[in-house]
Amino acid sequence: MTMTPELYNSRFMKAARCEETDCTPVWIMRQAGRYLPEYMAVRSKTTFIDLCKTPELAAEVTLTAREVLGVDAAILFADLLPILQPMGFDLEYVKGEGPVIHNPLMEAKEIDRVKPVESIEVLDYVFQAIKLIRQDLPADIPLLGFAGAPFTLASYAIEGGGSKNYIRTKTIMYNDEAAWKALMERLVESLSKYLNAQINAGVQAVQIFDSWAGCLSPSDYLRYVQPYTKQLIDSIPSETPLINFLTGNPALMPAQVEAGGQVVGIDWRVDLAEARNIIGTDRAIQGNLDPISLYANLDVLAARTKEVLAANAGHPGHIFNLGHGVQPDMNPDNVKALVKMVHEFSAK
Repeated sequence: MTMTPELYNSRFMKAARCEETDCTPVWIMRQAGRYLPEYMAVRSKTTFIDLCKTPELAAEVTLTAREVLGVDAAILFADLLPILQPMGFDLEYVKGEGPVIHNPLMEAKEIDRVKPVESIEVLDYVFQAIKLIRQDLPADIPLLGFAGAPFTLASYAIEGGGSKNYIRTKTIMYNDEAAWKALMERLVESLSKYLNAQINAGVQAVQIFDSWAGCLSPSDYLRYVQPYTKQLIDSIPSETPLINFLTGNPALMPAQVEAGGQVVGIDWRVDLAEARNIIGTDRAIQGNLDPISLYANLDVLAARTKEVLAANAGHPGHIFNLGHGVQPDMNPDNVKALVKMVHEFSAK
């Protein structure tokens, strides 16, 4: 996909390449979500999964969120888990409980039933949404695609949903490394096809979410996860910025950085200045305001926003974001105020 000069020189893309920008770009994880009345107007008429699978609706909520917040990038409205359906998993979104997999992998020998995605066209609704969004986005606003990282998806497939301690996942991982490798390789193969198809459909950058890898020790991450994350990252064209986001454990950051990605996404549990020391100055950093800061009064929010910006010490290559997604009961005015603050406080 050739990139227009407007997109190439957009605030977000320049920051992803560690080039100087007129101010720090900002986007917000889960920027199209239940806290936004514009989102709820669409969501109230359909189920979550039907919203994800209807390109016109997914495009609408992506575009309106970008517009009402005034952020520097749109992120595709989709979910991490539907890619597991064509791999053989029975996925359901249960009201009040979130995603549930009804046929999780109970033991290592079941991994044989997991099939890599044969034809990525089964996820065509995602690519159709990307095309619709790209048509209607302002010329200088990039669209971000995304996927779950192999470990996070493997955990869902094994636990069947959320988990506090990942007992089943780690048991399979520790007891049968060959089965674990087979599962992770199938996920990498499928995710690589998926992200590359998103790029071909028209996204300008992609993020991988390792939302659950924080449960691991550094040595376990290095042994059981990093090689597969790295394989996935290496399969993405180098001209497409990739944000490697991991949450929950700052001790994993050196190994996360080694896994790759032009942009390293960090959560709020690490000081951004310390993160910058680990990452270096030749790669961009994304983050890392604690999302709960948005509940504070605006003076406190302003002070906390300035602290994050100051921690970057003026290095080119900072994309401002929360350390995780916006909470559903957030006042949207606070999110809009944050975006304005980032732009104003960082203006050159």
